[in-house]
Amino acid sequence: MSDAVPSPGRRKLLARISIGLGCVGAALIGVPVVGFLLAPLFEAVAKTWRSVGPVEQFKNGATVQVKFADASSVAWAGVTAQTAAWLRRELSGEFVAFAVNCTHLGCPVRWLENADLFMCPCHGGVYYNDGSVAAGPPPKPLTRYPVRVRDGQVEILTGPTPIT
Repeated sequence: MSDAVPSPGRRKLLARISIGLGCVGAALIGVPVVGFLLAPLFEAVAKTWRSVGPVEQFKNGATVQVKFADASSVAWAGVTAQTAAWLRRELSGEFVAFAVNCTHLGCPVRWLENADLFMCPCHGGVYYNDGSVAAGPPPKPLTRYPVRVRDGQVEILTGPTPIT
C-alpha cells in the first residue's frame, strides 16, 4: 500500500474552499447581529398625540398627574405600556406638561403642592415648578412634553420615556 500525498494543487483548492465556507458562515452569523445592533439607529422615534382629558377637568394653577399609553410600547406590554406626566394649567389658561421621570436616573418625581416643587425621592433631586433644577444631582431640567387643546380635549405629544 502506498501513502498518497495530496498534490499541492489539491491542497490549495481545499484550503480555499475551507476559507470560503468559513467566510460564508461568518457572514451568515455576523450580518444579522450587526443589523440587530445598528437597527435602532435608523428607526423613527414613535410620537403620538394622546388625549388626557377635557379642558374643564383641569383647574387654573393646579398641577395634576395624568396617565396615558406610551407611544413607544409594544403590543404585548399590557399595564407596563401606561405612563404619566405632570400637567399644569397656568393661570393664563395655557397648559404645560412635564415628564414624571427625573433626568438623573429616571426615577419618578412627585409634585409637592405645599412646597411648589417637584421632588425625586431616590437621590434627592429637586425641581422648581417650571421644571428647572433646584438642587441635587439632576443634570438638566425635567423634560417637557408639547401640549395642545383640540376639540375641547387636552393632548400631549408622547414619545419614548425621557430619561437623560
